[in-house]
Amino acid sequence: MKKKIPNFRSEAEEFEFWSSSGKGLDSTEYLDWSQAKRTKFPNLKPTLRTISVRLPVAMIEDLKILANQRDVPYQSLLKVFLAERLEAERRLKRAG
Repeated sequence: MKKKIPNFRSEAEEFEFWSSSGKGLDSTEYLDWSQAKRTKFPNLKPTLRTISVRLPVAMIEDLKILANQRDVPYQSLLKVFLAERLEAERRLKRAG
């Protein structure tokens, strides 16, 4: 029998509950992950945070040239490159 997931008064309270994994929380005590199904949320907008990154001018110029060739903004291309590298790193971690 799985434990009952508590009713939360706020998103912050729920976040605190699920992120307390360092305190011994195991989600398999609450959820049967073998029954989980992949789903997509096409209208869900990711939370964005603005950051400042110092890059060499030559690197930015190269990025702008590549972006121009693909007809996309250079910041968008940079996000694609970062996302691809993060995914590659995740695959390496899973394989290793």
